[in-house]
Amino acid sequence: MAAALGAAGVSCGAERAADQKTLWQEQARFPVIDLSHETNRQTVIAAGTPEVYQGHPTTVSSADGQTIFAVWCVSHGGAAGPMARSDDGGKSWARLDDRLPPGFKTHQNCPSIFRLTDPQGKERLWVYSAAQGTRKGLPMPRIMSADSGQTWQELPPLGEAFRCVMTFSSIVRLKDGSYLGLYHRGPGGADKAPLEVVQAVTKDGGFTWTEPRVVAKVEGKNPCEPFVFRSPDGQELCALLRENTHKGCSLVMFSRDEGATWSVPVDTAWALTGDRHMGVQAKDGRLVIAFRDQAPQSPTRGHFVAWVGTYGDIRQGLPGQYRVKLLHSFAGSDCGYPGVALLPDGTIVATTYIKYWNDARKQSVVSVRFTLDELDARK
Repeated sequence: MAAALGAAGVSCGAERAADQKTLWQEQARFPVIDLSHETNRQTVIAAGTPEVYQGHPTTVSSADGQTIFAVWCVSHGGAAGPMARSDDGGKSWARLDDRLPPGFKTHQNCPSIFRLTDPQGKERLWVYSAAQGTRKGLPMPRIMSADSGQTWQELPPLGEAFRCVMTFSSIVRLKDGSYLGLYHRGPGGADKAPLEVVQAVTKDGGFTWTEPRVVAKVEGKNPCEPFVFRSPDGQELCALLRENTHKGCSLVMFSRDEGATWSVPVDTAWALTGDRHMGVQAKDGRLVIAFRDQAPQSPTRGHFVAWVGTYGDIRQGLPGQYRVKLLHSFAGSDCGYPGVALLPDGTIVATTYIKYWNDARKQSVVSVRFTLDELDARK
């Protein structure tokens, strides 16, 4: 059952520093529904072993929502190589590693998979990674499938202008049919603070991209891992940002002109504070956003959770409706990079990496299935 709702309507930065601990303690009473013990909802896509760490997955669905693809890397921020497909909404998965170009195993750090359509209406699947060969290798290598994942080919990396900590963490389609991709980097593209969020646009379905430009840089904070999505009315873009000092809340910014300009990033509500946000809009208009919980004083801090609320809640800095503990991490906060899929019947499939077993086995890639009707009944 959900806990009682506390004073969660004030954003993390809205009180004096001396009052923040009290505020966070109050907000830690935000409702939480716990599904983490319900193993019937869970599918292990790739099991970790005492030697092998399966990490940092992303997912993408087919246009009809029936098929889900997942990619991930081996070791923490390590080499790519694995891919799996589910044809039954995340209940079972088949590995596709042997269909991928041999060079894909040299792509480094958190591959991200996307479905993009070019101006002629041709749909392709793309997987971008941070670097080729080593973490300091050629930036943003990529593979592509033009036949719904049956065959794949490797294309040249995007190159030095795209040097990054991590490749595109999210891509959103613009009104003119082009796509806006956001990612983050440190000075000179290095993996160190201060971090900044960068964006680029592709007008040909993923082959070429505009020169990257910085869109979020915040004094004293480290914005990263942006999740960009469109408002339900279609008129605004929203980007939720991990804040990597972990001293307060996450960040959010908005654009009313298709990413040409962005508002100054501000604190999210406490309940949305976490790392690597990713989500979907349910059929009733509510948002379900999954992430690694990093909210101060949170009883589920370090575990894999989802937030349920409305776009208006995000826009106004309101707390939302409730959180869901999806999976328990037996490795502290080393979990939670997710993919989130919405199936045609309203089922939500959240996929992440997590230390699933409390033994010598390392992180595994695991998916969880649930519906909002099931959650609402437990409030």
